[in-house]
Amino acid sequence: MAYSFTPLAHDIKTKARLGVLKTDHGTVDTPVFMPVGTLGTVKAVTPNDLDQIGIEILLGNAYHLYLRPGIQVIEAHGGLHRFIGWPHPILTDSGGYQIMSLGRLVEVKTEGVTFQSHLDGSTIFLKPEDVMSIQKSLGSDIAMCLDECTGYPATYEETKRSMDISMIWAERCKRFDSGIQAVFGIVQGGTYKDLREKSAKGLVAMDFDGYALGGLSVGEEKFVTYSIMRHSLDFFPEDRPRYVMGMGSPADIFEAVACGSDMMDCVMPTRCARNGLLFTRQGKIVIKQACYAKDILPLDAECSCYTCRKFSRAYLRHLFMSGEILACILNTVHNLMFYKDLMTSIRKAIKEQRFNELKERFEKIYLN
Repeated sequence: MAYSFTPLAHDIKTKARLGVLKTDHGTVDTPVFMPVGTLGTVKAVTPNDLDQIGIEILLGNAYHLYLRPGIQVIEAHGGLHRFIGWPHPILTDSGGYQIMSLGRLVEVKTEGVTFQSHLDGSTIFLKPEDVMSIQKSLGSDIAMCLDECTGYPATYEETKRSMDISMIWAERCKRFDSGIQAVFGIVQGGTYKDLREKSAKGLVAMDFDGYALGGLSVGEEKFVTYSIMRHSLDFFPEDRPRYVMGMGSPADIFEAVACGSDMMDCVMPTRCARNGLLFTRQGKIVIKQACYAKDILPLDAECSCYTCRKFSRAYLRHLFMSGEILACILNTVHNLMFYKDLMTSIRKAIKEQRFNELKERFEKIYLN
């Protein structure tokens, strides 16, 4: 396994930093935003589209891929990279979020998780070791520990019980050691700072290849999200990548980077694209609005994506209002390019010691 992470530079006014993540399938410049490809595809775009945009790493989901198409199918192709035609790095989430989101279909015990499949209703029991074995078969570059994510609100007792189980699972995932993947531990603890601290310190003692902050953006107020993020990342080691899960809006990304995060992911850019919400350097555009019906301008004159180079806002509105599949494709290409360019700008600003200036400029556009 060729895996390493090297911090390169720090912003002097914040905790933002530059780094390089190396894997068997290529190098990733950090901080980085990872598009979500839960089922082995980023919705509405091809792997070639992602390559053209300049995406360096994707996120997949072990739980969903285990259910469909099944591990044997993916193994027969030689792993997830070949199955989906993506030669670059892949991070696979374990399915911990689904433990929370499936609710009544899940039973959590120290031994593992009993799922009632959302596809056919069949009952499935998975131990932490099973989840790591699944990710080994997928052949992802980075595998996430199995964890339980509490919803919001949750009592202190509920959150502590969940965190304790996640810590036990993390230790078992660490012992599994596939030998072909980096393994990240996931800090839990809900909105309780003492539990977050305990979880972080416990995981750091286990010596994972990287550390993630999970259980955020599950219904809590934004100021709570940011407070927990600032508090928790202080306990993550300097020499390992820090991954804040579920950070999706430009404001979220700037805040996460300012706190020292190296990696982020969210469905926001692709989901918003399919629903006609587009991100530009001048702010958000809701393309169905009547004011764009005769607008001959591109979405963003400073954007170099295929959508902005070839088509007008009027055409994109026409496609969206007509229910054409091409609307999803062109909108997604643009939003992903916006996010890719955003991360490039952030890395450049950190290198030039003007990250706060860039952050404040974007906040005036996206928070007002």
